Amino acid sequence: MELKDLILTPLYLGIFYGIAFAVRKRFTNALTKKYFIPALSVKFLGAISLGLIYQFYYGGGDTFNYYMHVKIIYQAFIESPTAGIKLIFAKAEYDPDTVKYSAQMYWYNAATEYFVARVGGFCALLCFGTYTIVGLFFAVISFSGMWAMFLTFMRVYPLAYKKLAIAVFFLPSVFFWGSGLMKDSLCMGALGWTFYGFYHFLIVRKNMPTALIMGSIGIYVLISVKIYILLSFMPPALLWVFNENNQRIKSAALRVLLKPLFLIMGLGAGFLGATNLAAGDEKYDVEKIGERTKINQEYLTKYAANGSAYNIGTFDGSPSSIVTVAPQAIVVALYRPFLFEVRNPVMLLSGLEATLFIYLTITLFYRTGFFKSLQLIAARPILTFCFLFSLIFAIAVGVNSGNFGTLVRYKIPLMPFYLSALYIMQSMAQPQRKTKPALRPQLNNARKLGRLATTE
Repeated sequence: MELKDLILTPLYLGIFYGIAFAVRKRFTNALTKKYFIPALSVKFLGAISLGLIYQFYYGGGDTFNYYMHVKIIYQAFIESPTAGIKLIFAKAEYDPDTVKYSAQMYWYNAATEYFVARVGGFCALLCFGTYTIVGLFFAVISFSGMWAMFLTFMRVYPLAYKKLAIAVFFLPSVFFWGSGLMKDSLCMGALGWTFYGFYHFLIVRKNMPTALIMGSIGIYVLISVKIYILLSFMPPALLWVFNENNQRIKSAALRVLLKPLFLIMGLGAGFLGATNLAAGDEKYDVEKIGERTKINQEYLTKYAANGSAYNIGTFDGSPSSIVTVAPQAIVVALYRPFLFEVRNPVMLLSGLEATLFIYLTITLFYRTGFFKSLQLIAARPILTFCFLFSLIFAIAVGVNSGNFGTLVRYKIPLMPFYLSALYIMQSMAQPQRKTKPALRPQLNNARKLGRLATTE
């Protein structure tokens, strides 16, 4: 960070907040309005804190590696606008106009990392190449998708709107790791828009042009940056679509007969889509993913610092061995580190969140009953989707990470979905409190609440 960060950041924060207050009415309603500015604020806090932690605690890291590329792109634009534009938009290949700059970037031929640099380079043109402000732009991108995620959850189950806001916006790990100049910020925004697109285009069929465009952009970004998020998302999402359509069949007997077919079709379509997306990919082709998983886990465990490594058992990289360690991977991703395993401040945040997940999961299943909870999950497609996505993603990151330092970053996409599902179940399982109609009549009526949960 430099002097210009201190000078320009307050100015740009004022601009961002001015725009946010101007558009808030368009994108909020009676229930969501009060969360818009606080949710954006914690994203800004996360972006700024990320830079400070990496500079003064870690002494460098990925965010500054990205910024080095961003600075080169910005410098290229200052010296030659044509070269700068090519570095942002053209294919990453040899070009006489850009070779002077591309030779300085060791991620120039790394497609996923350079995609982040491209986005950062474009943002840098709007803020004089200032690190903190580029981070704020990434926070805005992330916030836009997560607001779309929140509105989608609100539309599905508005009765839990307060707790859904906590699940989506106010988990410390999510707004810290998912806000600054990092891959994770783009992925959180893209995942939110993909979630919004699936629900509005394929299930409720409202706002379909916006859903199609923004959902497609979200899918494109996930493919470009972290395709494994999309691979984990697709099977549960397509199953969700089929389950919703199954519930629209009026005949109960026909629903029972067709449900297995919808389940098979959903999982089958998801598997085919996932395998076709990853076909030929060096890292994520299904024929190679087991081998890559084993290599990643061994590497990250070997180089884990500060005693943060964990061991979920031995596996040889084959799909069958991944299935064997899947239960341990789920426990690691959702419920660890335990508080007694904490070794540093960053792990403490993750440990507190894991403890919250443990507490809510145990109390919910205990009070509701284990089998009744499973019936509730199976009966509500949104719950089936959220838990399936969370479990699939937990296996993926739990097996791949090998240490809590990387796991805390890898697992943030599943955290809003898992916690939202727990809060929705909690709201469905407990009897609604009776309040005086004169005070808050809209909060006792799910139909009225549903109307308030939309902004169309």
